[in-house]
Amino acid sequence: MNNIKETILAAFNSRHACKEFDVNKKISAEDFNFILETGRLSPSSFGFEPWKFLVIQNHSLREKILPLAWGAQRQLPSASHFLILLARKATHMHAGSKYTQDIMRDLQKLPPEIVTLKSDFFKKFQEQDFDLTDERKLFDWSSKQLYIPMANMMSCAAMLGIDSCPIEGFAQKELTELLATEGILSPTEFGVAAMLAFGYRLENSPAPVKTRQPITKVVEWF
Repeated sequence: MNNIKETILAAFNSRHACKEFDVNKKISAEDFNFILETGRLSPSSFGFEPWKFLVIQNHSLREKILPLAWGAQRQLPSASHFLILLARKATHMHAGSKYTQDIMRDLQKLPPEIVTLKSDFFKKFQEQDFDLTDERKLFDWSSKQLYIPMANMMSCAAMLGIDSCPIEGFAQKELTELLATEGILSPTEFGVAAMLAFGYRLENSPAPVKTRQPITKVVEWF
C-alpha cells in the first residue's frame, strides 16, 4: 500500500504544465486510449456528462487554431495529442431537456417515476440552490464539470510518465466559430470550455519546481 501511495505522490510531484513537448516522441494508441477512458469514466453532477472531447491531430486544423490560442503557442504545434474540451449549452442542460431525459431513460435506465422525481430535483437545484437561471450560468456550470475529467486524465497520464498542460488561453467565441465553420461542432449544442495538451517533455528541460501552499494553509479541520 505504501508503494502505491509513493507512486501516486511521485506522479503528482512530477506533473506540471508542460509548455513544450518533444515532437519526436509520440504517445502510443494504447496509452492515449487509456487516458481518454479515465476521462470518460469521470463523475459529473447528476451523472449528466455535459461534455465531449475533441482529439485534434490534423496539422492543418491545428494551424488554423493556433492564432486563436495564445496560451498554446508552443504546446499546440509540439503536442503528441491535443484535446479541445466542449461543454454542452443551456438548451441541452436545462431541467426537462431532451438530452437530460435521454440520459436518465436510455443510459441510466431509470424507471419513469424516478425520471420525474430526478427531473424535479434537478429543476430545483438549477433554479433555487445554484441559481443557474440564464444561458451563461448554465454553460459555465457545464464547463465546471469538465475540470473533473481533465484532472483525472492529467493525473493518470502522469502515472504513465506522460506530460500534459491544461490551457484556458484562447479566444473562446472565435474558436467556437472556427470549429463550427469546420463542421466539427454545433454552436447551439456545444461551446469550447478548455484545452488539454499531452506529450513528453523535452529531454533537457529543467525539472519543474513544485510550488504549493502548505497543507496548513489550504485545509482547516473543525
